[in-house]
Amino acid sequence: MEGFVNLNSPNKQQAQPEKAVLVGLIYKEQTEEKLKEYLAELEFLAQTAGAEVVKQFTQKLPHPERSTFVGKGKLEEIAQYIADKGIDMAIFDDDLSPRQQSILEKELKCKVIDRSYLILDIFASRARTAQAKAQVELAQLQYLLPRLRGLWTHLERQRGGIGMRGPGEQEIETDRRIVKDKIAALKKQLEKIDTQNTEMRKRRGELIRVALIGYTNVGKSTIMNLLSKSEVFAENKLFATLDTTVRKVVFENTAFLLSDTVGFIRKLPHGLIESFKSTLDEARESDILLHVVDIAHPQYEDHIAVVNSTLKEIGVADKPVLTVYNKIDLYQHLYFDQFLPPDVQEQLLAELQEARRKATPGNCVFISATQKQNIEELRTLLLNTVKQQYQVRYPYQTELY
Repeated sequence: MEGFVNLNSPNKQQAQPEKAVLVGLIYKEQTEEKLKEYLAELEFLAQTAGAEVVKQFTQKLPHPERSTFVGKGKLEEIAQYIADKGIDMAIFDDDLSPRQQSILEKELKCKVIDRSYLILDIFASRARTAQAKAQVELAQLQYLLPRLRGLWTHLERQRGGIGMRGPGEQEIETDRRIVKDKIAALKKQLEKIDTQNTEMRKRRGELIRVALIGYTNVGKSTIMNLLSKSEVFAENKLFATLDTTVRKVVFENTAFLLSDTVGFIRKLPHGLIESFKSTLDEARESDILLHVVDIAHPQYEDHIAVVNSTLKEIGVADKPVLTVYNKIDLYQHLYFDQFLPPDVQEQLLAELQEARRKATPGNCVFISATQKQNIEELRTLLLNTVKQQYQVRYPYQTELY
């Protein structure tokens, strides 16, 4: 799609990744500590897209400047650095208005994108199925529509000819009409796919459904592979997989369906949430949610809050939840002094687990998916939870497989 170029596209003729600077603001709703977290995540997003982050710029303002996002002096500083270092693009942590983006590109003399654009770019490179591709393209077009004048000089016309253009109609208006037509067509396509998926879910029979949910890059796909003995793509990158995968799993003659869903993230573009709601139907129609948390991440509690907020938004906050605190081995590596006696490390770990159990509604388990640590405990807890749900949902069944 013109206007949305994958930053890591193999078609690009450059030997080196694009060099980028990150820009963020400290203001009333966003403290310095929060901004550091967001910029660290933004850098990971940029690396996932294939860019090399060279420097971060921050500024403290009461609110973003209406025309340039940052102040005049900071803008001059960024522009000078970009010119001196040969920077290819500036990535802003917050959404930019079409006017801001246009002005910033003129002032900085490089490509300017925001967090939403970056996430959309990653989603575009990750989409594999027809549904995921349509969802991403819909979100891209909805993002692009108000930015047509600044981003496109023209749009390849897939519609034209006699009667298709009014006398004197400007090119930008034609572009808008084409984009709106594409949006309408994609919505119809997704409605059709959604209907097909609903029918597929009905044909799965009376099996308990378990959905893996969680922040992006917490290890959902790795756990999916362990529990279902399948080969779901897993990688240490944000949004390694977009497409929902469903597998039938049997524990001790008890069968259930296990699905892996797209990861959540802070500041997720609203259009992307809207277009991906059909993908999240697996979570909405599940009987049990397996909430995976990266316990080693410094902001894991914030990640939990983001996931819980999204679950409320899609109307599944009341389902039974089994919380899986993953990467416990990495937690020990990062936060425990290697010279601490083993018994002291065990005590500290026990205190952490006890604190999380008190703070976690429902059952929880602590594992390392990569090291296969406590996986049997997870299997047992999941099996018992599935059996309980069978008794609630299908009490008349004598066979669970």
